[in-house]
Amino acid sequence: MKIAIVHDELVRRGGAEQVTLLMHQAFPDAPIYTSTYNPDLTYDGFKDCKIITSWFSHIAKNEKKLKRFFFPFSIWSMRSMRLKGYDVVFMSTTTCAKYVKIDKGTQVIAFCHYPFRLAWFPESYEEYNKARGLHRLAFNYAVSRIKSIDNNASKQIDWYLTNTPLIKDIIKKCYNPRNEIKVIPASIAMSNFYVAEQPAGDYYLVVSRLESHKKVSLVIKAFNQMPDKKLMVVGAGSEKEKLSKMAGTNILFKEGLSMDIIAGCYANCKALIFPQEEDFGLVPIEANASGRPVIAYGKGGVTYTTIPYEGHSEQATSLFFYEQTPDAIVKAVNQFETLEFNPSFIRNHAEKFSEEAFIDSVRQFVEEKQSNKPENIEF
Repeated sequence: MKIAIVHDELVRRGGAEQVTLLMHQAFPDAPIYTSTYNPDLTYDGFKDCKIITSWFSHIAKNEKKLKRFFFPFSIWSMRSMRLKGYDVVFMSTTTCAKYVKIDKGTQVIAFCHYPFRLAWFPESYEEYNKARGLHRLAFNYAVSRIKSIDNNASKQIDWYLTNTPLIKDIIKKCYNPRNEIKVIPASIAMSNFYVAEQPAGDYYLVVSRLESHKKVSLVIKAFNQMPDKKLMVVGAGSEKEKLSKMAGTNILFKEGLSMDIIAGCYANCKALIFPQEEDFGLVPIEANASGRPVIAYGKGGVTYTTIPYEGHSEQATSLFFYEQTPDAIVKAVNQFETLEFNPSFIRNHAEKFSEEAFIDSVRQFVEEKQSNKPENIEF
């Protein structure tokens, strides 16, 4: 069975990129096709893979340029890539991986992290909501074109996989796939994380890309109201300077940390603060793998991957707040400090999301669909 893997782009470290690496572990001989690749900005594991890029790789080597030139160049570049001679094309996609040209008769399986937000949910972008006049007209034209391209490209996908039942329902509404969608939760390398015998830190933790939609500013504002409590923010992004300027002296920023150091940050924190709504979200699972609870906005993936406190903290892995405001975070932190969570229970729950379980499930699904594929019959 000859397999190719296709991913949108490889210029960042995120959950989708981790899933792609696990797909490659399931099928280590498969090359990875992508629009652009920068080994310095994504996970080191990709250096051991055969990466095939489009011509867009010469234009966009980082996330900023990727966003600036995505429409139309990233779309054009992926539509110019033709994958020949494969039995299976296995996609990891939110945006443009599904645009590649594929031979007739090749089975196409897509792990869809979410439908393309700009095409289907443009109102989720601040830039779209703020656009006025000619800028809004240009935005609407681009959104309309991307939605049409995205919808047409989705029709070549035979089978969809995704992370949660919630995302499954959204994919159904957007793409109306011809076959049932399989839910296989994304996962983490449990061996990268450990439970400290006695957490040594007196700080709360945020691990995130520092972009506006991650809502880290809400946490900064909340901890500015609690100068007696410490916050560590681990991550980089376009909002780093802005967030640093608004932060009080009780807030520390870190970036470029090794996995070992990040694991120590998790293991020794009081709790992870997770203010955004994510489709799935690996960071809360990483915190739980370290035996640490999560204080999270109670929507999206965390409702599937964590067990919220409902009167028994010993049998919970998270504490939810339900308004994305600094005051709601302050209230949740104060409530958290009255509770006792069980690190062993939290770690055991996270084991459900081990990478071994993911790899086995993905491999089994692809092999099953390939073995059941009807042969072409000539008359």
